[in-house]
Amino acid sequence: MERSGGDREEKSKLDLLEDNRTDSGIDSFRSLTRDDRCGTATSVPEPNSSGRDDQDKLSTEERLDSSYGSSSLTSESLSDLMVKCSVSGTRSEPQQGEYTVDYTEEEGNLLATITEDGDTLLHLSIIHELKEFTHQLINLFPVEILDIQNNLYQTALHLAVYLNQEFVVKALVETGACVELQDQDGNTPLHVACEHGRFECANEIIRQASSSKLSLVFATQNWRGLTCLHVATLHRNHRIMKLLMKKGVDLNLQEGTSGKTALHMAVEMHDVDSVTLLLNRGANVDAAMLNGCTALHLAVGRQDATITSQLCQAGADKMIRNIEDETALDLADGNDDILALLPFDDIQIMGRTVGLNF
Repeated sequence: MERSGGDREEKSKLDLLEDNRTDSGIDSFRSLTRDDRCGTATSVPEPNSSGRDDQDKLSTEERLDSSYGSSSLTSESLSDLMVKCSVSGTRSEPQQGEYTVDYTEEEGNLLATITEDGDTLLHLSIIHELKEFTHQLINLFPVEILDIQNNLYQTALHLAVYLNQEFVVKALVETGACVELQDQDGNTPLHVACEHGRFECANEIIRQASSSKLSLVFATQNWRGLTCLHVATLHRNHRIMKLLMKKGVDLNLQEGTSGKTALHMAVEMHDVDSVTLLLNRGANVDAAMLNGCTALHLAVGRQDATITSQLCQAGADKMIRNIEDETALDLADGNDDILALLPFDDIQIMGRTVGLNF
C-alpha cells in the first residue's frame, strides 16, 4: 500500500532527526531550579536510569525516535488531545516573578504529559507543525516547562530552530525560553541555526535575547569545541556570520581542540569570501593556533596563492614561527607563485625583525 503524499512528507521531516538518539536526564533536569538549568550553559544533568534498564540496553541505532518515528503519537492523536484539552487558559501578568495560569485539572494533567522519550506536548506540537496549538501551549505553559529537555537534551527552542519555525522561535524567546541550554552535542539553539543556515531563526534569537545572554551563547563551545561563529564559518553561512558580527561576537575566539580561530577555518576551507569578511571586520591576521601556526602558515601550506595574497595585503607577519620553528616561507616548498608573495626582504637579529633597504 502506497503512502499518501502527506505521510511521505511527514516521514521525511521526521527522518531529519533520526540519527541522533541518546538517553536523557529529564527527571534530573526537572529537579533543578531554572537558575541551575539556564544559568550554566555547559552543564548537562546525569541520566536517570530508574525504570529504564531495558531501554538503556538498546543501542542508539536500535532506539525509536523521540516520538518522531513513533506510530503512537501522530498528528491525528495530537488532534484528539487538542479536543480533550481546549488550552483555554492564558498566562496572566507576572506577580513576584511567577506566572499563574487558569486551566482545568484534566487540562493540567494532559499538558504535564511527558513521553517515554522525554517529549512534552510542546515538543510534539512543534514536530508536527501544529502552529496554532503550539502558540496556545507557549502562552499557557509556565516558563520552566518551556525549557524541559527531551532525551536528546533538546528544548522546544532547539526543535523550532531545527525545523525552521521562526515565529515559534520568536514566541519562545519573547516568553522567556532559555537560549543557553545545550543539546546532546553541546549545541545551543543558536549553534543549530548556524549549522543549518536558519538565518531568520538566528535573527529572532539575537533580536530577542538580552546582551548578557548573547555574550554567554557566543562564548559557549559545543562538545567539539566550536562556538557559533566557528560553526557558521565551517558551514559557509556568511549571512549568519555577518549577523553575529553585527552583535559584537569576538572574531578571535579559539575553538577548544587546536585553538583555531574562524580565520584559520576559513583558510583551511579555501573560503575566500569568509576570509575577506573576517579580515574586513578586524579579525587578527596573526592569531596563532596552539601549535603556533597562523592563518598564513595554513594558506602557504595549502598552496593557496589567492588567500596568501589576501593575508599578506592585510599585513600578515611572514616571520612568525610555529612550534616546529617554521615560518610561512619555510612551508612554500618551492612554489614560485607563493614565493613571489613572500619575498625574503628582512632578517631577524636577537629575535627582532629588521628590514633591509638596498
